[in-house]
Amino acid sequence: MDLRIGTMVKCNAPNVGAYVRQILPHGFESIEPFFWQSLGGADLTRLAAELREAIGDRDVTMSTLGMFGNPLEDGALDRETLTGWKALIDHAHLFGATTIAGFTGRIRGRPIEESLPRYREVWGELARRAADRGLRIAFENCAMDGNWAAGDWNIAHNPDAWALMFNELPQENIGLEWEPCHQMVYLIDPLPQIRKWAARIFHVHGKDATIRWEVIREHGIFGKHPFVYMRTPGFGDSNWTDIITELRLAGYRGSIDIEGWHDPVYRDALEMTGQVAALRHLQLSRGGMLVPNPT
Repeated sequence: MDLRIGTMVKCNAPNVGAYVRQILPHGFESIEPFFWQSLGGADLTRLAAELREAIGDRDVTMSTLGMFGNPLEDGALDRETLTGWKALIDHAHLFGATTIAGFTGRIRGRPIEESLPRYREVWGELARRAADRGLRIAFENCAMDGNWAAGDWNIAHNPDAWALMFNELPQENIGLEWEPCHQMVYLIDPLPQIRKWAARIFHVHGKDATIRWEVIREHGIFGKHPFVYMRTPGFGDSNWTDIITELRLAGYRGSIDIEGWHDPVYRDALEMTGQVAALRHLQLSRGGMLVPNPT
């Protein structure tokens, strides 16, 4: 189980423990508990105990916790995001987590370079706080509809931005929560990225994309017709056997946690159908279940 296949769990929702108890019999091997913008008053000590109770004696890990928002700005929710990061770092040991993940944040509406001084200030402090507790910080590579010139949420969506970020803060406990989907949305080949950036990939999200090349050829990427869809693994264009092979060759050990709620087909009543299909697909791409060697 050096590479587990799991799923994300929304902790801003009610009855988190009951949700986890219902999904784990499907065979998920890890979960990533995560929050959106705010802890929402959650008691992390109580939540950790609730999730551990829901897991019971199953071999299921919670190696990564998520806090998604914009901790670089100064609005009310932005400040709550920053407070949430600090709290998750301080309480990670209760979950058995070794990595805290989310967006970098950015100065809204401004080019990426203008966010770097604030990035260095905020994440320098958080990286030290995490290092003191033996933890790593991983930035998801989602643009959240931003680009190089402007955006609301995240710097870490482009490999050129990664170079800037890691130059600003070269600490070894700062890295990426990577997935192929967000690179494919920008028509970037994800496989060479693994080879180049493997040392900085601390966690992997299971999310894919389908690129409609016929739309691109006829309408381009800025027209009214969608040229790409985010997909659940197994329903998109990625070869997950190759992705997992490259991750393993690079020495990745950890989990691939499925990020659902994006697939245009497997959603709503079909959400868990899609996630369980993705679980089976990723397990097979991994090589199936572990078969011990003869002794």
